[in-house]
Amino acid sequence: MAQPQPVTEGRTEVIHSASKTPPTDLPWPDISPRAKWSVSSYKFGFGADCLRDGDPDTFWHSDGPQPHFVTIEFPRKVAIQKLCIYLSHPQDDSYTPSALAIRAGTGPSDLQDVRMVTFDRPDGWITFDVSSEPAEDGEGLKPVFAYVLQIIVVANHMGGKDTHVRGLRVLGPVEEGGVDDDPFPFKSPAFKMYETIR
Repeated sequence: MAQPQPVTEGRTEVIHSASKTPPTDLPWPDISPRAKWSVSSYKFGFGADCLRDGDPDTFWHSDGPQPHFVTIEFPRKVAIQKLCIYLSHPQDDSYTPSALAIRAGTGPSDLQDVRMVTFDRPDGWITFDVSSEPAEDGEGLKPVFAYVLQIIVVANHMGGKDTHVRGLRVLGPVEEGGVDDDPFPFKSPAFKMYETIR
């Protein structure tokens, strides 16, 4: 798998609020099960499955060179509205991410930065939009249409090296229209046959 390139400077959002409410109570649909998940590295027993098991007492523990990242690959292009991540500074201290870069694209080799977020001692579920582009109606932000989403840990609190993430969910739009809302959809039969990865 291709290593992520250095993160470019872009719009960064500081997130201060976290909730103990699980992501199942949110209005956006969880599209995480549709994807194949992989991580840059992990300690035995603390892999990608710990991100999705719904238990905040388990966690992904990176165990390799920086940057650490999670790659989420969908079999077809999907609309991605939000990310929901569980971080716990009180439990994980310097293992807690303080800055994330979100990238999206059609494959690992063409990922583009779509958002940068930073956290100040988070504790709980944090939900934020993947895109930073306003929606056409002026309400909220546009979803991102992609086959691949990558979450890169740019920095940890207190300069920590390895990372702990206790939960991660990918959420679609509330009114999920799928690929038909894509500004550049596949329309012809010749293009339709290449719409999904086999």
